[in-house]
Amino acid sequence: MLKRKSIDLLFILVGSFLFAISINALIIPLGLGEGGVTGLSIIFYYLFHLSPSISTFVLNGILLMIGYKFLDRKTIIYTIIAVTTNSLFLHMTSGWVLHLHESWIGVVFGGVLSGLGVGMILHVGGTTAGSVILGRIANKYLDWSVSYATLFFDILVVFASFFLIGAEKVMLTIAMLYVGAKVMDFVVEGWNTRKAVTIISSMKAEIASEINDKLERGVTLLHGQGNYSKESKDILYVVINKQELLKLKKIIKRHDPKAFVIIHDVRAVFGKGFLNI
Repeated sequence: MLKRKSIDLLFILVGSFLFAISINALIIPLGLGEGGVTGLSIIFYYLFHLSPSISTFVLNGILLMIGYKFLDRKTIIYTIIAVTTNSLFLHMTSGWVLHLHESWIGVVFGGVLSGLGVGMILHVGGTTAGSVILGRIANKYLDWSVSYATLFFDILVVFASFFLIGAEKVMLTIAMLYVGAKVMDFVVEGWNTRKAVTIISSMKAEIASEINDKLERGVTLLHGQGNYSKESKDILYVVINKQELLKLKKIIKRHDPKAFVIIHDVRAVFGKGFLNI
């Protein structure tokens, strides 16, 4: 348990550091915006030269007090640590500036660093408060992806900066946020994509048996009925890794080339053989 918490803390520290670098070294020097509380802090910086480290700490603290009831105890503790370390690193890296000749380089790497930083914090169960809290609320009650819910709320803040940074910078900022959301999704949900496969075949027993033996995956047997023919049909349902998909197709083709197969992308799988819930 102590080792697990130490690793979690390391993720939060590194994630906060990377996020702070993206803000101070890339986003602010390029005159771009950001989403959520950080976006508001950057607006305050452009208007009043107020340090983002101070404004993010205050605004995130307020949002955390409002939204704490939507988070469990562990998430609250990790979020407090993340908000504190993020503000600290924003202060420490305030003079770190990268002078780039091409804005798109800053857009790409700003999105990568911010997405990687926030993703590392989310991966261990924390948040950076702000729009991430709203994203977690949307995930809990609306089943939205955390990254895309966060992106939605971030874009609302970006549009608020339109009259300050202009249309071109707003579009560059949205592109950066999209890159960040994809990277965040990758870090939070992992790179090992799962596939859920539905198989309708008259050779169900043979196919299920070989899936058990060759892929070592459990198969669920569902009972259905064709609406037109009114015939009873047994349906196989199995969840596999993306790398196992080709093997599964060969198994199905070997036993029943005319089988009806549906393949779904799966965001996350919990249980034996996959992740612990």
